[in-house]
Amino acid sequence: MKRLWVLMAVCFVDMMGLMLVAPLMPFYALDLKAPEWLVGPLIASFAVAQLISSPVWGKLSDRYGRRPAMLIGLGASAFAYVIFGFATSLWMLFASRIVQGLGGGTTGVAQAYVADTMEPRERAKALGWLSAATSAGVVIGPFIGSAAYNFGRQAPGLVAAVMVLVNVFFAWKWLPESRAAQARGPSGHFVVPEGRSVRQALLEIVRQPATPAHRVIWIYVVGMLALNVVIGVLALYLKDTFAISARTIGYFFPIFGVVGVIMRATIVGWFNARFGEIRTMQIGTISLLLGLALMPLPASLLTPARAMPLFILFLILVPMGTALLFPASTSLVSQRTDRHELGLVMGAQQTFRGIMSIVGPVGATLAFATLGHGVPFLLAACVVAIAGVLAFRERPHDPVAAMA
Repeated sequence: MKRLWVLMAVCFVDMMGLMLVAPLMPFYALDLKAPEWLVGPLIASFAVAQLISSPVWGKLSDRYGRRPAMLIGLGASAFAYVIFGFATSLWMLFASRIVQGLGGGTTGVAQAYVADTMEPRERAKALGWLSAATSAGVVIGPFIGSAAYNFGRQAPGLVAAVMVLVNVFFAWKWLPESRAAQARGPSGHFVVPEGRSVRQALLEIVRQPATPAHRVIWIYVVGMLALNVVIGVLALYLKDTFAISARTIGYFFPIFGVVGVIMRATIVGWFNARFGEIRTMQIGTISLLLGLALMPLPASLLTPARAMPLFILFLILVPMGTALLFPASTSLVSQRTDRHELGLVMGAQQTFRGIMSIVGPVGATLAFATLGHGVPFLLAACVVAIAGVLAFRERPHDPVAAMA
């Protein structure tokens, strides 16, 4: 349990650094004369790097340990924030996002760390706590970013870099290796049975979507696509609909974090204990679907001043849904995966998440610019409906799930 708390602290600071600069990215791009449609690819470039690096980090962590993979990833993030702080051109913003994505590819490693240290029946709850820590970073990061922006354009990136460098030291000092020392061979590396390559693991998820673990991965991935549609256009939507600026955007993104912290620290564990992971996953898709479908309505029917409270109310349903959907589905994946491939499979899951993080923002910003400001949310609702169909096909008494 102590190791879990240390991991939560590391992930909290890491996410706080990411969210310190992420809400500012569209405004920095527009200041550098980027067209609105380019904001989507800029946001998605993070995911491009993440999807490439995630299964590699996972495979390496199976072989060399979770701790070194996470330390290197954190160091890459710190370097990325320095680039962001001194960016004077669009290519530098893209470079910053790509390096961030390479460092962010260790998300699956952190999830594998939890699976290493927790019993199967406790994993959904532990993953919920880990998500609560990252959600807390989502809450605080944007506030710090908006405040730091008042001290100059470079300040947010430099503050994030310093925070993450301190985090690297903390992790080096206090985060132990999660894999048992006796699993190491004479070379000092962990003994891993001959298994699949990264390419094989990715191809099997595509070619064999009906296997127990792969079914849940696709539910997770489709839900993640919808979430990234929202992330891709939220700043633009708030700017054009409610006249939100770079100095005030930091007050809106924390909604995701506040709701996520409350849900994951309290309700998620109770839901899983009461209903099980499959039912929790299904309820999460319903909440997410309702939030996305209702979000565009207030601005189309009311004045901005009256529409804002309703918009926020419907927006809250989105993190409520993801707080139930994502930890439950990830727990099921870990329970249906061989232990020696936990890093590989969870890294592969993050690769498909990365693909959705590209498709989501790019498609959303194109729809935003060409079809209408509310259209991306409605498209995302349709996508979540697909995830809901998949989720409700899972059975609470699935024999594979029951074995876990």
